[in-house]
Amino acid sequence: MKAPAADRDGVDAPPVFLDSAKALSCIHCGLCLSSCPTYLETGDENNSPRGRIHLMKALQDGRLSLDEGPVHHLDLCLGCRACEAACPSGVQYGALLEATRDHVEQHHSRSAWQRFLRRVVIEKILPFPERMEIAIAPAQFLKRLGMERFLPTAARDLLSLLPKNSSAAPEVDELPERSPAATQPARGRLGFVRGCVMSVLFAGTNAASVRLLNRAGYDVVTPMEQGCCGALYSHGGNLDQARQAARRNIAVFEALSLDAIVINAAGCGSTLKEYGHLLENDPAWAERAERFSSKVKDLTEWLSANADDLFAGPQVPANTGAITSHDACHLAHAQRITKAPRDLIKAVAGSAFVELPEADVCCGSAGSYNMVEPEMAGRLQRRKVENILRSGARTVVSTNPGCLMQIRAGLDRAGASHIETLHIADFLERATNLQHDP
Repeated sequence: MKAPAADRDGVDAPPVFLDSAKALSCIHCGLCLSSCPTYLETGDENNSPRGRIHLMKALQDGRLSLDEGPVHHLDLCLGCRACEAACPSGVQYGALLEATRDHVEQHHSRSAWQRFLRRVVIEKILPFPERMEIAIAPAQFLKRLGMERFLPTAARDLLSLLPKNSSAAPEVDELPERSPAATQPARGRLGFVRGCVMSVLFAGTNAASVRLLNRAGYDVVTPMEQGCCGALYSHGGNLDQARQAARRNIAVFEALSLDAIVINAAGCGSTLKEYGHLLENDPAWAERAERFSSKVKDLTEWLSANADDLFAGPQVPANTGAITSHDACHLAHAQRITKAPRDLIKAVAGSAFVELPEADVCCGSAGSYNMVEPEMAGRLQRRKVENILRSGARTVVSTNPGCLMQIRAGLDRAGASHIETLHIADFLERATNLQHDP
């Protein structure tokens, strides 16, 4: 962030945190309104993309003070970026939001509970798998004993998000640094980003993802030195920490000879693909960041283009029931990938596939949003569950861990525990009867 400049009267001008060109490209046409989940829920222009851009510009110009009013409307934004996909002017809303949140976190005083969630849980625990394992162990113990009902509502809601069958430390260690292609010679060499939440709560899904890539004919390298992608930091308004995370990962992966870098979590993938933007003002890293990001591919993006022969023909039992797909926001909107996951699911589901109403409307997870804004997250969770029930699906497939945890908790709360939720890697591996040996 640039330092404030003194005006002609010697009074400090407001800090410059927005790219004016990006902000002014919004023509306030309103085409984004119908795509914005919080506007759909509230009907409040302050909770719409163009309304929030107006607030950002007013904060930048010093016409609004950084108090609870505008901060609340900005906090309520999911950062789902559905508005970007709908915008005819190409407004880079995600970049504007992250810059504004960085400014907010540096200059706005939050409650003790919010500081604990944002600065401790989200920044000091979740990005570190070892710390996460330690932190969730007592919660999982209470959940197994059925004692969560004795906890405060906020803690009980957080506990409900933990997968019942989460795979933890053992499989994290078992994911090999080098996993050879199922057939030799290999078609190529891929890097794999294991993620933070994925490596702790979805370690089995990580293993399935690597096996799929091996089965497709690729050697896979999962460097142990990699760290958090930076998504939790950048989405939460700590861009300096996000940049540090980016530099670390770039240095680790660029030392390897790779055809592509594959990620199976949509939120992480979005950030990895935007390292070039994140480090664009760092002369020592800008070009390296662009090279890194150009190699990043979502798992579905890579499999759809390079392994479609693995998923030829419907391969699910007739009694499975209808199968549907929820679009993870940062895959559908930030990365503009919706066809690849559907093609893969349809390839094995055949006529069992049904479209989900409002498939691309956020489920309320949005990274750590369901922790810091539980009321709106709950409203969107209920909206998503109602659409799933309306679809008649017995299986819901998605590409992001947060979405799966949010939807699973919502279905359980609605008494729909019979509906299965699966990451697409687990769905594809099970549906095609691939080998389950690590």
